[in-house]
Amino acid sequence: MDAMAVKAVEVGRASELSPGQMKRVVVSGREILIARVGDRYYAADNRCPHMGGNLSQGTLDGTVVTCPRHGSQFDLSNGNIIRWTTWPSVLVAADQIRSRKRSLRIYPVTVQEDKIRLTL
Repeated sequence: MDAMAVKAVEVGRASELSPGQMKRVVVSGREILIARVGDRYYAADNRCPHMGGNLSQGTLDGTVVTCPRHGSQFDLSNGNIIRWTTWPSVLVAADQIRSRKRSLRIYPVTVQEDKIRLTL
């Protein structure tokens, strides 16, 4: 097998998460957010790309996760930015000079026999 090959890693049981619930797991040294929306499961980097907020401690509304640190929002279905921050516009402009906007990295998820697996 190629050393760069991707593999599916079991990260928990589907029955452990209720709809609308999120949790943080650590896989190969990476913090990963696992979220359940209805009967679908999503996985993404757990740290907000804005300033590193812990997304698993944020809120989930449908597939949109909101960072508890600065209100940045991302769609877990595709990683797209919904809102970069809730800061006033002058602070947002200054922040954009310091750091560029980045989408949230997402990971493919499958559920088989109550096991949640994600592909790294």
